Amino acid sequence: MIAALAGTLVTKTPQSVLIDVHGVGYEVFTSIQTYYRLPDLKQNVRLHTHTHVREDALVLYGFLSSEEKAAFLLLISVSGVGPRLGLALLSGLTVTELALAIRTGDARRLSSVPGIGQKTAARLILELQSKITSIAPETTDGASAVPSSTMDDALSALVNLGYQAAGAKETLKQIERNRPGEDLMVEDLLREALRRLSK
Repeated sequence: MIAALAGTLVTKTPQSVLIDVHGVGYEVFTSIQTYYRLPDLKQNVRLHTHTHVREDALVLYGFLSSEEKAAFLLLISVSGVGPRLGLALLSGLTVTELALAIRTGDARRLSSVPGIGQKTAARLILELQSKITSIAPETTDGASAVPSSTMDDALSALVNLGYQAAGAKETLKQIERNRPGEDLMVEDLLREALRRLSK
């Protein structure tokens, strides 16, 4: 089983990446969360991977963080949840948001992810509620002031404008830390980020 891959990032899309490992190209399917945090093309990258064996193929799924891989493995352990649904959940929710939804029994939040119905959401809660703390322990810090989807949209816009993903993400995090409790919209984040990045 291939548990990790380290090599040069050749191509990346919101669905998959191609990593060159000493001349061998590996296609790895990823979540949107991982896609947004990938380095630029031709840069080195290391992914935690899961090898999924099918009758007709070996399919690799990759994650930048070990927590996301652990969440993926928990998700696909649930009856009726395959790798595609697992990636859909991790694309629609961060690991922290996923853990919170399962821990609090928020079936509506889970079923907001495309492909996840009420029955599947209920099954996720039933089977994982006692296990989810192992990958995302409860904290007393409270939720982030800015939803991850808003941060992702702002990051995507900055990358499309030509800014480096790593620098743009750090700038957005600084803005969030400096303006706690504010209900920031994508436009607010972009305006402030552009002001800081143009200095």
